[in-house]
Amino acid sequence: MPATTQPIVIRKISGHGGHHGGAWKVAYADFVTAMMALFIVLWLMNTSKPIQEAISGYFKDPAGTGKFTGLSQPPAQAPTKEDLQKVKAELEKAISQVANFDKLKKQIDLTVTPEGLRIELLETSSGTFFDSGRTDPNANGRELLMTIAEELGKIPNKIFIEGHTDSQPYAGAANYTNWELSVDRANSCRRLMQLHGLRPDQVAQVRGFADQQPRNTKDPTDPSNRRISLLVRYMGQETAAQQANLSAITESAQRSATNAAAPK
Repeated sequence: MPATTQPIVIRKISGHGGHHGGAWKVAYADFVTAMMALFIVLWLMNTSKPIQEAISGYFKDPAGTGKFTGLSQPPAQAPTKEDLQKVKAELEKAISQVANFDKLKKQIDLTVTPEGLRIELLETSSGTFFDSGRTDPNANGRELLMTIAEELGKIPNKIFIEGHTDSQPYAGAANYTNWELSVDRANSCRRLMQLHGLRPDQVAQVRGFADQQPRNTKDPTDPSNRRISLLVRYMGQETAAQQANLSAITESAQRSATNAAAPK
C-alpha cells in the first residue's frame, strides 16, 4: 500500500514590505494646515479694509467687538470740540508767522462750530486775497493758503472749500456771473492747497455760493462778504451723510419699482 503524501501549501502574503507607522499622517496633517493658512492669508489680502478690520477685531476680542460673527465694530470716536480747538491753536500759531500778518490778522477768522472748524479769509476795502475779477489768489492769499494747507495736511479730517462774493454783479463778461466766480475761486484754492500739503483725497467738496450766504446780512455789498471759507469737518460726518444719501436713493428706487409694478 503506497504511502500517503502530505500536500505542501505555500502561502503568499501580498502587500507592503513592512510596517511604516503613522508618522506620515502627522506630516500630511501639517502640510494641509499650512496650505489652509496660506489660502486664508491670500483671501484676506484681497478683501476690503472694513472686512479685514472686522476679522481683526474678532480675534482681538471674540466676546466683544466681534461677537456678531466678527462683523460688528465699536463706534469710532469722533474728534471732540477740544480736539479741533487744538488744531485751531496750531493754525493760529502757524498763521502768525506769515508775512504781513499784522495787516491781515483782522481778515482771518477761525471758529469751532457744530460742523467743524471754520476758517474764513475775509476781504476788506483795503486788503484782499484776490485781485478784482481774478480767480487766482494774489500774493497775500497764496502765502496764507499754503501755510494753512501745510497744517491741515497733518490731520485726517475732510475739508470743504467754499467761495463767496458780495452782491455787486460781475462786470467782466455777459455769460460769467458771481456764481462762476465763487466756484472758480474756491477751486483755485483747492489746487493751490493740494500742491502745498493737502492730500489728494482730503478735499471732500468745492462749493460756490455767489452772494447767497452773506456774512454781513445787513449790507450785501460789504467787502467782508467776499471770502474763502474752509471747513474742517468732524471725522465720520461724511460717512454718515453718504449712508443717509444711499438710504434715500435706495428708498426712492424701491418706491419707483413698486409704482411700476402696481396695476394701472
